[in-house]
Amino acid sequence: MKLKLYQLLLILIPALGFVACSDDFLENEKFGAPSTENFWQTEGDAMAAVNALYTYFSEDDIVGRGFMWYVCAGDDMVVGRDKAQSVNMKNFIDDGSNGYTAKNWRYMYRIIGRANDIIVNVPSMSIDKDLKDFILGQAYFLRGWAYLWLAPRYGDDRAGIPIVKEGTALSELDVPRAKNVSENYKQCVSDFDKAAKLLPYFDELPADDYGRAHKTACWAYAAKAHLYNAEYDATSYAKVVEYADKVITSGKHGLLDNYTDVFKVENNWSKEYIWSFVSSSDKGCITPSVFLENKGWGKYNGWGYWHATNELYEAYEEGDPRREATILKFGDEFQYFGETMRYYSSNNRTGMQFRKFMDPFTSKDPVADGTINANGDYPATDLNMPLIRYAEVLLFKAEALIMQGKSGDGPLNEVRHRAGLDPLTGATMDDLKHERRVELAAEWSDRHQDLVRWHDAQATYSKPLHGRIHSNLLEPDSPYEIKEVWPARKFDPVVNHVWPIPPQEIEQSEVLVQNKGY
Repeated sequence: MKLKLYQLLLILIPALGFVACSDDFLENEKFGAPSTENFWQTEGDAMAAVNALYTYFSEDDIVGRGFMWYVCAGDDMVVGRDKAQSVNMKNFIDDGSNGYTAKNWRYMYRIIGRANDIIVNVPSMSIDKDLKDFILGQAYFLRGWAYLWLAPRYGDDRAGIPIVKEGTALSELDVPRAKNVSENYKQCVSDFDKAAKLLPYFDELPADDYGRAHKTACWAYAAKAHLYNAEYDATSYAKVVEYADKVITSGKHGLLDNYTDVFKVENNWSKEYIWSFVSSSDKGCITPSVFLENKGWGKYNGWGYWHATNELYEAYEEGDPRREATILKFGDEFQYFGETMRYYSSNNRTGMQFRKFMDPFTSKDPVADGTINANGDYPATDLNMPLIRYAEVLLFKAEALIMQGKSGDGPLNEVRHRAGLDPLTGATMDDLKHERRVELAAEWSDRHQDLVRWHDAQATYSKPLHGRIHSNLLEPDSPYEIKEVWPARKFDPVVNHVWPIPPQEIEQSEVLVQNKGY
């Protein structure tokens, strides 16, 4: 008999196995499969359960290429290597079975299911209260985080995504979709509020626990949930400001003086850090290598999947140092394997590579130094990939203020000041949109989702994308012409503002229905 959707996704934690409690909580050492009768007894059991919530933070489908394919749908990058899955997703020809993204739904509901089991079982355990609070706080945070990962991409005002409450019986796990996505955002905020009350500040964590959920991460994500909900309920803008201010006034975070330094391994845990995919060269995020030049000029197995567009390059104001920190164009100098090189590429579709995440490749022997994995087929690096950083929280606040008819100049200009740019007076939404684009380019802030929620996607995607096509692809100083590299795309805002739920999830459910138009 075929299992229902949530019977597959929310099998009890013991049946899935646990990540061991260790100094490195991202290590995937497995426990056996204890039964529910003999589990939930010791502090070790509780720690194993919470560690299991982070299992998918080293899965390629999530931290490698998986999520960036949603971002690639925007106008800041094009697909560097043509494969059906990536090209079709870029062109909004997608039925949800895309091999690069189809597992995201399932993985997120597994996190939700594991969090639910913790929330049900840990409160009655006879363990240290501070540890209990820390474990429960992480469970609430990661449940909210998983819902927020899915909700804006699969839910709208017609139907949200399923909300599976803790304690739901196995026979009742196949639940219908929420009435609308606002219900999902309210669930997210509720989870982040509960988590924030239980969790410490980041600077109160021991170094071994860096990367775990903490208080200001809860507030930052609550601000993001309200910002997304404001598309449907304008009263949420005031809440964005409220939660952003919790982060800002905490005094725990700030902007680094130099934008380029934000993306260096040595600053994985800087004051700008709020929440990242924790990475190491042994087990972690391969995204920097996926951005890297295909074959890495013969020194490393870069994958060359995402190429910066000329549209993005020209979006920067003249003199904005973030442009050169973000993008390499022909002739630009950069450090690579201890050598000063001048950029060129024989296989880059636009003539421009993203530079932002290249720090792990700068030393003479990054493999020996331990900043990159020796296995180019699993090219993890030591660079954490930012999901939310302090600059984005400032821009959350600026956007919410502007949308309420108030001045967003303060937080907006704080971001501009770091870039050495003149302050703005009476900043508009166009100014805000510009600042988000150039500050957060190629990050998991998701430019595509911004264009969708601003209702700018259809007009933006109706225009082709361009690159700089050089006459000699092996010569950094060769002249170029600006040419179309990706044709205009058809984006139907009634359909394509959300992605199709993976069809295998629909088939395994008796109540889950597909997004309209797919």
